[in-house]
Amino acid sequence: MQGKITLITGASRGIGKAIALEFAKNGATIIVNYKENEQEAAQTVQEIKKIGSDAFSIKADVSKVDDVKKMFNLIKQRYGLIDVLVNNAGILKNNLVINTTEEDWDNILDTNLKGTFNCLQEAIKMMMIKPHGGKIINVTSSVGIYGNAGQVPYCASKAGIIGLTKSAAKELGEVGITVNALAPGLTSTDMLYSLREDLIDKLKGQTVLKRIGSPEEIAKGALFLASDLSSYVTGQVLVIDGGMII
Repeated sequence: MQGKITLITGASRGIGKAIALEFAKNGATIIVNYKENEQEAAQTVQEIKKIGSDAFSIKADVSKVDDVKKMFNLIKQRYGLIDVLVNNAGILKNNLVINTTEEDWDNILDTNLKGTFNCLQEAIKMMMIKPHGGKIINVTSSVGIYGNAGQVPYCASKAGIIGLTKSAAKELGEVGITVNALAPGLTSTDMLYSLREDLIDKLKGQTVLKRIGSPEEIAKGALFLASDLSSYVTGQVLVIDGGMII
Protein backbone atom coordinates (compact mmCIF):
# COMPACT_ATOMS: atom_id res chain seq x y z
CA MET A 1 0.00 0.00 0.00
CA GLN A 2 2.99 2.26 -0.47
CA GLY A 3 1.82 5.86 -0.93
CA LYS A 4 -1.90 4.99 -0.99
CA ILE A 5 -3.98 7.89 0.35
CA THR A 6 -6.32 6.26 2.86
CA LEU A 7 -9.21 7.69 4.88
CA ILE A 8 -10.34 5.66 7.89
CA THR A 9 -13.42 6.90 9.73
CA GLY A 10 -13.60 6.41 13.48
CA ALA A 11 -9.85 5.74 13.50
CA SER A 12 -8.91 7.21 16.88
CA ARG A 13 -9.48 3.96 18.78
CA GLY A 14 -10.40 0.27 18.55
CA ILE A 15 -10.61 -1.47 15.20
CA GLY A 16 -10.24 1.78 13.27
CA LYS A 17 -6.96 2.58 15.00
CA ALA A 18 -5.66 -0.96 14.49
CA ILE A 19 -6.44 -0.69 10.76
CA ALA A 20 -4.70 2.68 10.58
CA LEU A 21 -1.52 1.30 12.18
CA GLU A 22 -1.54 -1.84 10.02
CA PHE A 23 -1.93 0.19 6.84
CA ALA A 24 0.82 2.58 7.97
CA LYS A 25 3.20 -0.36 8.47
CA ASN A 26 2.54 -1.19 4.82
CA GLY A 27 3.32 2.30 3.55
CA ALA A 28 -0.09 3.98 3.33
CA THR A 29 -0.70 7.65 4.04
CA ILE A 30 -3.43 7.80 6.70
CA ILE A 31 -6.21 10.32 7.29
CA VAL A 32 -7.59 9.73 10.78
CA ASN A 33 -11.23 10.75 11.07
CA TYR A 34 -12.73 11.27 14.51
CA LYS A 35 -15.92 12.76 15.91
CA GLU A 36 -15.16 13.86 19.48
CA ASN A 37 -11.87 12.85 21.13
CA GLU A 38 -9.17 15.05 19.61
CA GLN A 39 -6.54 13.76 22.06
CA GLU A 40 -7.05 10.13 21.00
CA ALA A 41 -6.90 11.11 17.32
CA ALA A 42 -3.67 13.06 17.89
CA GLN A 43 -2.18 10.05 19.67
CA THR A 44 -3.06 7.81 16.72
CA VAL A 45 -1.47 10.26 14.29
CA GLN A 46 1.67 10.37 16.43
CA GLU A 47 1.91 6.56 16.46
CA ILE A 48 1.51 6.43 12.67
CA LYS A 49 4.25 9.00 12.16
CA LYS A 50 6.57 6.99 14.42
CA ILE A 51 6.09 4.08 12.03
CA GLY A 52 7.28 6.35 9.23
CA SER A 53 4.06 7.14 7.34
CA ASP A 54 2.41 10.50 6.77
CA ALA A 55 -0.80 11.14 8.71
CA PHE A 56 -3.16 13.84 9.87
CA SER A 57 -6.55 13.95 11.58
CA ILE A 58 -9.88 15.50 10.60
CA LYS A 59 -12.82 16.04 12.93
CA ALA A 60 -16.12 15.23 11.22
CA ASP A 61 -19.46 13.65 12.12
CA VAL A 62 -20.01 11.19 9.27
CA SER A 63 -23.78 11.28 9.80
CA LYS A 64 -23.80 14.93 8.68
CA VAL A 65 -23.47 15.53 4.93
CA ASP A 66 -21.90 18.97 5.35
CA ASP A 67 -19.22 17.61 7.70
CA VAL A 68 -18.38 14.85 5.22
CA LYS A 69 -18.18 17.24 2.26
CA LYS A 70 -15.82 19.53 4.22
CA MET A 71 -13.66 16.54 5.17
CA PHE A 72 -13.29 15.43 1.57
CA ASN A 73 -12.57 18.98 0.43
CA LEU A 74 -9.68 19.10 2.91
CA ILE A 75 -8.38 15.78 1.59
CA LYS A 76 -8.63 17.07 -1.97
CA GLN A 77 -6.75 20.25 -1.07
CA ARG A 78 -3.97 18.30 0.64
CA TYR A 79 -3.58 15.26 -1.60
CA GLY A 80 -5.79 15.80 -4.63
CA LEU A 81 -7.20 12.29 -4.48
CA ILE A 82 -8.07 9.29 -2.33
CA ASP A 83 -7.12 5.68 -3.02
CA VAL A 84 -8.75 3.81 -0.14
CA LEU A 85 -11.77 4.48 2.08
CA VAL A 86 -12.47 2.44 5.20
CA ASN A 87 -15.94 3.18 6.57
CA ASN A 88 -15.39 2.13 10.18
CA ALA A 89 -17.20 4.76 12.29
CA GLY A 90 -20.05 3.24 14.26
CA ILE A 91 -22.00 3.38 17.51
CA LEU A 92 -23.92 0.83 19.57
CA LYS A 93 -26.62 1.09 22.22
CA ASN A 94 -28.13 -2.11 23.58
CA ASN A 95 -31.83 -2.27 24.36
CA LEU A 96 -34.79 -4.55 23.79
CA VAL A 97 -36.77 -3.66 20.69
CA ILE A 98 -39.83 -2.72 22.78
CA ASN A 99 -37.73 -0.19 24.71
CA THR A 100 -35.85 1.27 21.73
CA THR A 101 -36.56 4.97 21.32
CA GLU A 102 -36.86 6.86 18.06
CA GLU A 103 -33.80 8.87 19.07
CA ASP A 104 -31.70 5.72 19.58
CA TRP A 105 -32.87 4.28 16.26
CA ASP A 106 -32.06 7.49 14.39
CA ASN A 107 -28.66 7.99 16.03
CA ILE A 108 -27.49 4.44 15.27
CA LEU A 109 -28.81 4.30 11.70
CA ASP A 110 -27.55 7.82 10.94
CA THR A 111 -24.01 7.08 12.08
CA ASN A 112 -23.60 3.48 11.00
CA LEU A 113 -25.54 3.31 7.74
CA LYS A 114 -26.06 6.88 6.56
CA GLY A 115 -22.50 7.74 7.57
CA THR A 116 -21.18 4.88 5.46
CA PHE A 117 -23.23 6.07 2.48
CA ASN A 118 -22.17 9.72 2.93
CA CYS A 119 -18.46 8.88 2.86
CA LEU A 120 -18.78 6.35 0.04
CA GLN A 121 -20.61 8.87 -2.13
CA GLU A 122 -17.95 11.54 -1.67
CA ALA A 123 -15.06 9.09 -2.09
CA ILE A 124 -16.26 7.75 -5.43
CA LYS A 125 -16.50 11.29 -6.84
CA MET A 126 -12.71 11.45 -6.40
CA MET A 127 -12.00 7.83 -7.35
CA MET A 128 -14.00 7.93 -10.59
CA ILE A 129 -11.80 10.63 -12.12
CA LYS A 130 -8.71 8.49 -11.64
CA PRO A 131 -7.70 5.92 -14.25
CA HIS A 132 -7.20 3.18 -11.69
CA GLY A 133 -10.27 3.54 -9.45
CA GLY A 134 -9.98 2.77 -5.77
CA LYS A 135 -10.86 0.51 -2.84
CA ILE A 136 -13.77 0.91 -0.45
CA ILE A 137 -14.15 -1.22 2.69
CA ASN A 138 -17.33 -0.94 4.73
CA VAL A 139 -17.08 -2.30 8.26
CA THR A 140 -20.24 -4.21 9.07
CA SER A 141 -20.56 -6.93 11.75
CA SER A 142 -21.27 -10.62 11.97
CA VAL A 143 -24.53 -9.71 13.76
CA GLY A 144 -25.58 -7.96 10.56
CA ILE A 145 -25.78 -11.48 9.12
CA TYR A 146 -27.36 -13.49 11.94
CA GLY A 147 -28.96 -10.83 14.18
CA ASN A 148 -28.78 -10.42 17.93
CA ALA A 149 -31.35 -9.86 20.66
CA GLY A 150 -31.12 -6.44 22.26
CA GLN A 151 -29.41 -4.89 19.24
CA VAL A 152 -32.17 -4.37 16.67
CA PRO A 153 -31.09 -0.89 15.40
CA TYR A 154 -27.40 -1.89 15.36
CA CYS A 155 -28.06 -5.15 13.51
CA ALA A 156 -30.37 -3.37 11.07
CA SER A 157 -27.67 -0.79 10.33
CA LYS A 158 -25.01 -3.45 9.82
CA ALA A 159 -27.27 -5.55 7.58
CA GLY A 160 -27.96 -2.39 5.59
CA ILE A 161 -24.23 -1.91 5.09
CA ILE A 162 -24.03 -5.35 3.48
CA GLY A 163 -26.80 -4.46 1.01
CA LEU A 164 -25.17 -1.11 0.31
CA THR A 165 -21.82 -2.84 -0.31
CA LYS A 166 -23.17 -5.36 -2.80
CA SER A 167 -25.21 -2.79 -4.71
CA ALA A 168 -22.38 -0.26 -4.88
CA ALA A 169 -19.98 -2.97 -6.05
CA LYS A 170 -22.28 -3.73 -8.99
CA GLU A 171 -22.44 -0.05 -9.96
CA LEU A 172 -18.76 0.79 -9.57
CA GLY A 173 -16.92 -2.22 -10.97
CA GLU A 174 -16.81 -0.75 -14.48
CA VAL A 175 -14.84 2.25 -13.24
CA GLY A 176 -12.31 0.16 -11.37
CA ILE A 177 -13.64 0.67 -7.84
CA THR A 178 -14.00 -2.40 -5.64
CA VAL A 179 -16.42 -2.33 -2.70
CA ASN A 180 -16.25 -4.98 0.01
CA ALA A 181 -17.48 -5.41 3.57
CA LEU A 182 -15.51 -6.51 6.60
CA ALA A 183 -17.57 -8.29 9.28
CA PRO A 184 -15.82 -8.59 12.64
CA GLY A 185 -17.24 -10.84 15.29
CA LEU A 186 -16.39 -10.75 19.00
CA THR A 187 -13.47 -8.29 19.17
CA SER A 188 -11.63 -6.78 22.12
CA THR A 189 -12.83 -3.17 21.98
CA ASP A 190 -14.54 -0.66 24.28
CA MET A 191 -17.80 -1.48 22.50
CA LEU A 192 -17.52 -5.15 23.51
CA TYR A 193 -16.72 -4.36 27.13
CA SER A 194 -19.83 -2.24 27.43
CA LEU A 195 -21.64 -5.59 27.65
CA ARG A 196 -22.08 -7.58 30.87
CA GLU A 197 -19.20 -9.92 31.72
CA ASP A 198 -21.44 -13.00 31.80
CA LEU A 199 -22.76 -12.16 28.32
CA ILE A 200 -19.23 -11.75 26.97
CA ASP A 201 -18.30 -15.17 28.38
CA LYS A 202 -21.40 -16.70 26.78
CA LEU A 203 -20.57 -15.17 23.40
CA LYS A 204 -16.95 -16.31 23.65
CA GLY A 205 -18.18 -19.87 24.20
CA GLN A 206 -20.16 -19.66 20.95
CA THR A 207 -17.02 -19.16 18.86
CA VAL A 208 -15.25 -22.18 17.39
CA LEU A 209 -11.90 -20.84 18.62
CA LYS A 210 -13.31 -20.16 22.13
CA ARG A 211 -11.72 -16.73 22.41
CA ILE A 212 -12.16 -13.05 21.68
CA GLY A 213 -10.46 -11.66 18.57
CA SER A 214 -8.07 -8.71 18.64
CA PRO A 215 -8.41 -5.48 16.63
CA GLU A 216 -5.08 -6.37 15.01
CA GLU A 217 -6.57 -9.60 13.62
CA ILE A 218 -9.44 -7.63 12.07
CA ALA A 219 -6.92 -5.17 10.62
CA LYS A 220 -5.18 -8.00 8.73
CA GLY A 221 -8.44 -8.68 6.89
CA ALA A 222 -8.82 -5.00 6.08
CA LEU A 223 -5.28 -4.97 4.69
CA PHE A 224 -6.15 -7.81 2.32
CA LEU A 225 -9.23 -5.99 1.04
CA ALA A 226 -7.38 -2.67 0.66
CA SER A 227 -4.32 -4.04 -1.10
CA ASP A 228 -3.71 -5.42 -4.59
CA LEU A 229 -3.93 -8.92 -3.09
CA SER A 230 -7.73 -8.56 -3.47
CA SER A 231 -7.69 -7.07 -6.99
CA TYR A 232 -10.35 -9.55 -8.23
CA VAL A 233 -12.56 -9.36 -5.11
CA THR A 234 -15.63 -7.11 -4.95
CA GLY A 235 -19.11 -7.21 -3.45
CA GLN A 236 -17.99 -9.68 -0.79
CA VAL A 237 -18.35 -9.91 2.99
CA LEU A 238 -15.19 -11.07 4.75
CA VAL A 239 -16.27 -12.49 8.11
CA ILE A 240 -13.63 -12.58 10.85
CA ASP A 241 -15.44 -13.99 13.87
CA GLY A 242 -13.56 -17.02 15.18
CA GLY A 243 -16.16 -19.27 13.61
CA MET A 244 -19.15 -17.91 15.56
CA ILE A 245 -21.48 -17.94 12.55
CA ILE A 246 -20.83 -21.61 11.78
